[in-house]
Amino acid sequence: MRSFIPNLDDLRRTVRLAAPVAFVQVGMMSMGMVDIIMVGHVSGAALAAVALGNLYFFGTVIFGMGVLMALDPVIAQAVGAGDDLGVSRGLQRGLMLAVVLTIPASAIMLTAGSVLHWLAQPRDVVPVAALYDWISIPGILPFFAFLVLRQALQAQHRMRPIVLTIIISNLLNAALDWVLIFGHLGFPASGVAGSAWATTLSRWFMACVMLGAGWSSLGGYLQRIQPGALDLAPLRRMVLLGAPIGIQLQIEYGAFAVIGLLMGWLGTEQLAGHQVALNLASFTFMVPLGIGAAASVLVGNAIGRRDPEGARRYAGAALICGAAFMVFSAITFVAIPARLAALYTTQAAVLVLAARLIPIAGVFQVFDGLQVVAGGILRGAGDTRVPMVINVVAFWIVMMPLCLFLGFRTSLGAVGL
Repeated sequence: MRSFIPNLDDLRRTVRLAAPVAFVQVGMMSMGMVDIIMVGHVSGAALAAVALGNLYFFGTVIFGMGVLMALDPVIAQAVGAGDDLGVSRGLQRGLMLAVVLTIPASAIMLTAGSVLHWLAQPRDVVPVAALYDWISIPGILPFFAFLVLRQALQAQHRMRPIVLTIIISNLLNAALDWVLIFGHLGFPASGVAGSAWATTLSRWFMACVMLGAGWSSLGGYLQRIQPGALDLAPLRRMVLLGAPIGIQLQIEYGAFAVIGLLMGWLGTEQLAGHQVALNLASFTFMVPLGIGAAASVLVGNAIGRRDPEGARRYAGAALICGAAFMVFSAITFVAIPARLAALYTTQAAVLVLAARLIPIAGVFQVFDGLQVVAGGILRGAGDTRVPMVINVVAFWIVMMPLCLFLGFRTSLGAVGL
């Protein structure tokens, strides 16, 4: 275990990369958070519709997000080894996969209304949530493309273009939300549909700005197609490396999505209150997710330059950083749940329920944060299967039966779920 104890330089390097990576993760999450906060001031039903639409959107694209995370070990290890050709091929293959993954994701999004109706979600919410998802379809390709460009820049420790892109895109999304949701500057008040258009337009803007801001680091790898970059065999290997990550994320997100759908069985207020608590937890979860991504890069770089001792120390540094932040956020959730819930809604019933659920989210996210950091460490080492197996057991064999029992066989209801 001593080989995993980091020195001060390891901690500094981890924080130096993890801070902007976590900032970017928080920035990506804050787009949806701003959408939900603004729509929540329209009505409880509108909040529930955007919550359900977001649930379906990310449930659809999350497998593709995981597949594209295969770029972490591929590009990070190539950067560590000084292999520019490997970086170029990895980036070009990632963009090709982004195009391919967009096709099935778009097809699944078209079925949102039928699927949500079949899953017995509130009848007044389903049509509006489906509209939100249909408008979100054009934003899938730039969303995937942004992820590919981000992974490539992260592996090179080039975070400034990513941070700049996230800041500008969030400002644009908030402005578009204000204009399109509430009807300002001569535009009609479009509510949920306006929120969806704001997010879709912001995703296109985000991908374009990322390419422009990062061109000095990316242009040399994109100006011409490298020999063998689009061969099927290496693309297949990349998919095989990324698929377990996608399955792992799908399993984890799917478990939370199912709980969200079960909340819909209890009623619109329960669904809205749950979404407030989960959105807050998801927001803070972006920080350990970013630390895990930074750990993946640092561990991958160390392995690429044949430095296993350094890889172990970076792993230890990442776990320390992740644990420290999640304990701090848990204390905040337990201390002021009502104030946090009031950011989202003024509806009394939703507010009361959310204030009961937020402390529970505060406790579970400590452990959720640790597992995502550990998963990032393993991903940097090219191990994507072990986390997948652990998540299957934890979320579906242990958690889901317990969830059903506490939610529907006891008086706990939403709190039990």
